[in-house]
Amino acid sequence: MAAIPDPEKESKSEAPQLAPEDQLGVQTVYGDETHRRLKGRHIQLIGIGGTIGTVLFVQIGKGLMQGGPGSLFIAFSFWCLIVLTITMCIAEMVSYTPISSPFVRFAGIYVDEALGFASGWNFFIFEAALVPFEVTACHFILQFWTDAIPVGATIAVIIVLYALINLMAIQYFGETEFWAAIGKVILIVGLILFTFVVMVGGNPQKDAFGFTYWKSPGAFAELYYEGALGKFVGFVGCLIQAAFSIAGPDYVAMAAGEAENPRKILPRAFKTVFYRLTFFFVLGSLCVGILVPYDDPNMIAAFRDGKSGAAASPYVIAMDRLGIRVLPHIVNAMILVSAFSAGNSYVFCATRSLYGLALEGKAPRFLKICTRTGVPIYCVLVVLLIALLSFLQLSNSSAVVLSWFVSLVTASQLINFSVICLTYLCFYRATKVQGFDRSTLPYRAWFMPYAAYVGLVATFIMVFVGGYTVFLPGMWDIPSFLFSYTSVGLFPVFYVGWKIAHKTKIVKPTEIDLRHNLAPIEEYERNYVPKPPANWFEKGLHFLFG
Repeated sequence: MAAIPDPEKESKSEAPQLAPEDQLGVQTVYGDETHRRLKGRHIQLIGIGGTIGTVLFVQIGKGLMQGGPGSLFIAFSFWCLIVLTITMCIAEMVSYTPISSPFVRFAGIYVDEALGFASGWNFFIFEAALVPFEVTACHFILQFWTDAIPVGATIAVIIVLYALINLMAIQYFGETEFWAAIGKVILIVGLILFTFVVMVGGNPQKDAFGFTYWKSPGAFAELYYEGALGKFVGFVGCLIQAAFSIAGPDYVAMAAGEAENPRKILPRAFKTVFYRLTFFFVLGSLCVGILVPYDDPNMIAAFRDGKSGAAASPYVIAMDRLGIRVLPHIVNAMILVSAFSAGNSYVFCATRSLYGLALEGKAPRFLKICTRTGVPIYCVLVVLLIALLSFLQLSNSSAVVLSWFVSLVTASQLINFSVICLTYLCFYRATKVQGFDRSTLPYRAWFMPYAAYVGLVATFIMVFVGGYTVFLPGMWDIPSFLFSYTSVGLFPVFYVGWKIAHKTKIVKPTEIDLRHNLAPIEEYERNYVPKPPANWFEKGLHFLFG
């Protein structure tokens, strides 16, 4: 059977123009030349794997230290509801128009070209900053065993591995991330079960401690101040950790342009990823509060003092406290692999966001160059150059550098979520004004537009809360301020600069093109021939993931 053309990449009206291939098999492309090779299981596990990493196994301990188990559990549960509103917004738009870097480009289509430029570069900064965060975290985790490993060697090895994996064809990358994410899911499920077993007495000390640490030292920690104010500030610290930790819908969306049969698999992927991540994060926040008191000296040594050799993960700390000998090393090794895999996902998402900017004419033209296997090679190289920021560890402790990247990433992610909600509201208004029947969409969000307003207000407020500590008496710190508010300052500069330079206007609801980019997608659907599972193993994967 002849190969079916991918109309997302080759439309009749505007076929991609290719320059001759060079000896490396690289083609200069003036259209979207990524390939639709990702199956439903790949999409779902990229969304889960990109979110489950250092934040769930390690960084969550900082939230516990700041606010205590009660504040941590409430903050994570509350923020999952906010992420639900964002997931519904992005799922409806992306399932309808599954293109490369979708929500980055939607801002320009449904709101204002200048907003598309600003949000696109903000998202790129967000994803690119997560790469050195995970590289830094890998060295932080390695310090559990020894501090003799040179920082530079760790960074160099990880960046080279990221380069090799991300320069592979997309189906091989997807397969790599699928199995890595499966490992993460097994790890978090295993740690949840471990928590239940040891809390009821299944530990070397035969101590059925249950919720002891919720009583002593207590459920709510005081941060910076005594009394109710200190407990509230501690809760805010937990909420900031939750805002940094919980994502998922944006990773599913970034793979939309490379999804096979996207209008069928994306709605299920968005729902599945959200429900599973909510389960993992809410239970994960409960588990660490059961296992470790918020005043544990090892946790304080790792996060506040940044001491080398300190156990960073609350789970590993709990195993040490209970006298479990071998398991901490196994779990720490799995957490290390998890952190590496998360960084790999961030390289992918940062690369695709930069590629989407190039396709829209908002980034240099050479970034549209793809290899014959559909990899935007120069975008990958740019992201790996940014990963070199990991070398900041050479002059600062890993814990300090991690806190800087957390501040930068949190602000950028919250701005990104705010833009998604705003873009959806403009899309929603256009459907009403133009008489578009939303019931015909592949995915129709609930409680709209009210849920979008809730998401917009919550994320917008949190943008400015993230770096609040620098404004407390005696807490001023220039690096912390810059990492917390650089994105907040750059975003309006990007927006106003592009608006003035290109004289863009906010698109009126009556003028929004709701069929933008739909023709090649609809042609792809007409030509798409599903490939049935070839064996029992593929049938099992199809049953589980679709």
